[in-house]
Amino acid sequence: MSLVKRNNVMFPSLMNEFLKPDWFGGVDNFKQSVPAANVKETETEYVLELAVPGRKKEDFNVEIDNDILTISSEVRNEENKEEDGYTRREFTFSSFKRVFSLPETISLDKINATYEDGILKFVLPKKEEALPKPKRLIEIA
Repeated sequence: MSLVKRNNVMFPSLMNEFLKPDWFGGVDNFKQSVPAANVKETETEYVLELAVPGRKKEDFNVEIDNDILTISSEVRNEENKEEDGYTRREFTFSSFKRVFSLPETISLDKINATYEDGILKFVLPKKEEALPKPKRLIEIA
């Protein structure tokens, strides 16, 4: 006796088509995605970059609480289109929330943030005691 694997591709694919949010001809009215993040460490700091194009710096809410960095944003747009006597209103909501645990070596009061060309960039400087010490020559007596 052998086991045969059946692949019923047609039914799940058809159901996925029916269950799509834009099946009735609209657009995906509620978009929630998490922006991509890059984290880079140098000898003196960490650099955190988030790709969030199409927003203004006023759209972001940034908080630090107990070594937890929380970055969130919510944008709401309302569009009113009139064509040949028909009126269509569409609402668009876009939001995200990213949470990062900061190491104890970060100097929390010196964190700097900028938003330019769709990139939200944080410079997280390290504390003095966390910086690498220069090499020291020890003479043997």
